[in-house]
Amino acid sequence: MTPNSPLARVPREKLPEHMQVAWDGSMKLHGDATFIEVFGNAPHIFDWYLNDFYKKVFYSGRISKQIVELVRLRLANIHGCAFCNRADTVAALAAGITQTQIDGLSNYETGPFTAQEKAALALADVMVLTNPKGHVTPALYARAKQHFSDAELVELGVIMAVLCGMAKLIFAYDLVEKEDYCPFVPAAAE
Repeated sequence: MTPNSPLARVPREKLPEHMQVAWDGSMKLHGDATFIEVFGNAPHIFDWYLNDFYKKVFYSGRISKQIVELVRLRLANIHGCAFCNRADTVAALAAGITQTQIDGLSNYETGPFTAQEKAALALADVMVLTNPKGHVTPALYARAKQHFSDAELVELGVIMAVLCGMAKLIFAYDLVEKEDYCPFVPAAAE
């Protein structure tokens, strides 16, 4: 489904130079730059998202790149964000995640994943937007605690919370292409 955001779009030529580079990359990968154009209305928020969230938290190195990429792709798969699935698959492959693992995400408990990766993916299933009553049970905490410190669990939780919050924003403002199975279709499109 093609995005149809109600928000004003800033044309490429009026974006700051670094956002023009992002626009070019988005067009190359997605054939659409609605997300970049809309965030052109608030470049400081775009910069926060890239610099403070992605560089300082998501890619901090405190949690392995493979774990954060698997979790991000699992959330995108469940949410049905076609835009995210494309970009996150490229990033996952670059992080060393195999295509076999990507293909096995829907059945990760029996797939080619380590116990640590399975625990992180189980946490993602708790955090996903389609699980509004999800919570970390004592059994899930015990499982995750075998692989992550409490500090890492807090950081991983914040990473997933920001990703899910951004997913809600991009779906609510209709900023990205969605998969046919995406459960977040605008009411006007139903």
